[in-house]
Amino acid sequence: MRLLLYNIRYATGHKKGFHLPLPYAGFFKKTGANLERIIHFIRLIDPDIIGLVEVDSGSYRSSNACQAAQIANDLGYHFVVETKYSDSSFIHRVPIIRQQSNALLSRNEILHCSFHYFSQGVKRLIIKAELQQVVIFVVHLSLKYRHRQNQLGQLYSLIHATDKPVIVAGDFNTFWGDKELKLFLAATGLETANVVNAPSHPSHAPHRQIDFVLHSHGIRIDSFFIPDIQLSDHAPLVCDFSCLATPLAVADDDRNIQLVQQLH
Repeated sequence: MRLLLYNIRYATGHKKGFHLPLPYAGFFKKTGANLERIIHFIRLIDPDIIGLVEVDSGSYRSSNACQAAQIANDLGYHFVVETKYSDSSFIHRVPIIRQQSNALLSRNEILHCSFHYFSQGVKRLIIKAELQQVVIFVVHLSLKYRHRQNQLGQLYSLIHATDKPVIVAGDFNTFWGDKELKLFLAATGLETANVVNAPSHPSHAPHRQIDFVLHSHGIRIDSFFIPDIQLSDHAPLVCDFSCLATPLAVADDDRNIQLVQQLH
């Protein structure tokens, strides 16, 4: 199976014009043309599963259309989409921003989906989607280090309660690099598909590794690559994988309990 993880930055683009006439003015421009380019790219990659970070679920910049729905309808996917901010967040009341969402698309049926929210940070959404052979988590972690570490502890609890093999995909905002994930990976037993630690941000000159595809021992990575394309400030991650017979095993021993306590 092929998984695509892509932070599409609401299809606002990543060219010099993004910051004209004012810094970050691109966040308020229409996105239809660039979304079509993103759809064309996805069609060429031909993934079975798509984790989308930063999708517009219906503001004026997307002409009140949900970008995840448009991609799914154009390419023939099942999908789930939800705002990144909980109902109790003040951001949920702000125009444009309240439509900022994450999404999961699947060529095969999504058997069950649930939305969870971290207790800290501004971006709090966790999408948990159960497919036939695997459970996919899509996340977008906080910009603050302390919040990220707390979020990883909460994410561990969700993974620990999952019986099927697991893939966790998302923008982790790990500005200190993959070493931020050391305790989390040790506690969960997850491994990165990006074994050479190739960077994906910013897309025009990548030098940060902040986007990750993590997988359990019940999954074998057959290939991994980062396409050189600049439709967003993030480059996409593409991962081919196979599900094995071995289920996810997160050892419930004293060592792992101590690791999780350190995450919190």
